[in-house]
Amino acid sequence: MEKLMVRGGRPLRGSVQISGAKNSAVALLPASILAESPVTLDNLPHLSDVAVYSDILQELGGSVTWNGETIVIDPSDMKSIPMPNGKVKLLRASYYLMGAMLGRFGEATIGLPGGCNFEPRPIDQHIKGFEALGAVVSNDHGSVRIVAKELRGAKIYLDVVSVGATINIMLAASKAKGSTVIENAAKEPEIIDVATLLNSMGAKIKGAGTETIRIEGVDSLHGCRHSIIPDRIQAATYMIAAAATRGDVLIDSVIPKHLEAVTAKLQEMGVHVYEMDEAIRIVGQPLYEAIDVKALVYPGFATDMQSPMTSLLTQTNGVSILTDYVYSNRFKHIPELTRMGARIRVEGRSAIVEGGPLTAAKVRAADLRAGAALVVAALTVPEGVTEIGGAEYIDRGYDHLVDNLRLLGAEVWRETE
Repeated sequence: MEKLMVRGGRPLRGSVQISGAKNSAVALLPASILAESPVTLDNLPHLSDVAVYSDILQELGGSVTWNGETIVIDPSDMKSIPMPNGKVKLLRASYYLMGAMLGRFGEATIGLPGGCNFEPRPIDQHIKGFEALGAVVSNDHGSVRIVAKELRGAKIYLDVVSVGATINIMLAASKAKGSTVIENAAKEPEIIDVATLLNSMGAKIKGAGTETIRIEGVDSLHGCRHSIIPDRIQAATYMIAAAATRGDVLIDSVIPKHLEAVTAKLQEMGVHVYEMDEAIRIVGQPLYEAIDVKALVYPGFATDMQSPMTSLLTQTNGVSILTDYVYSNRFKHIPELTRMGARIRVEGRSAIVEGGPLTAAKVRAADLRAGAALVVAALTVPEGVTEIGGAEYIDRGYDHLVDNLRLLGAEVWRETE
């Protein structure tokens, strides 16, 4: 176990290169199961979740070859193997194995997924979609057992906008007989990324990125080459860190449209934001105005950015209100921020944040984005060293974080707990 040590008080300056999207990668890797020949993924981030998925694909009989940020997956010899325990327990996105294996083999037995435990996230909408396609879903000693003699297209209305359910249904429906329509679908860029890969493999998917997705099932899918989109959450974290430290940072290799909600809120605070074709420059200012932020489904302000944004709001003049309409209890970072002197109180779905300076303290990350929030907060502290335990959570979503922050002038290092 490792911890991050941060000596703050230094404005971040320079440029940082954004890697491929973690939330895309953990869906694209299992999507390769559906192919009958090798799939090549470029711009793959080096994250612990990606490494776990690579191991899972090999456990299923696939061949996995790495070359820098490129991975080649040959699923030709994969077999349907029950996976009730083991590595599937290590990451939330292991539920994508359900849709992929159901489409490829007509069956899947997957242990309930793990990952960050900031709030219960049921998979009822996933199961609703599988059952609509003709699968029988049962509980097999704590695992989800899904079997279908034949998958048939269906009209599926999601009661809750769910990225995971939208992608999982797309995976299974790509190999179903006939047409499938997903209504009230999630619109995140990662869904478009998965649909782009599947279409390159021979699937027939239209409407990804809108609330209605139409899928015409095909008999077989083949391999292809695909480059993963930039990680908008990672990019937004560096944007917020640059603003919090009153720095001047160029965030390179991004899609600015994916970051519009964050850009709008930073500008509302008084941060200077300059958009380019594939980059965004953040220039911090001495004073920031307090604002209200509402975390919503895309294209709204991402719930994944709610935690780091809380840290930035401590640097404003006045009282800000941050409300999360996606997850009602995603506030495990707040007790840790109060250890650093933050004046924050939680009322229902909202955090009321009173601006003021922070101090160095010993804190612990409770999940991935909470860890990012603590890093942002620590970078603002003018004196002392902040010790952040639980670095393994942060490693799930930020590759080369320490190296990147050092290149931007921060004093950050790792120590063994």
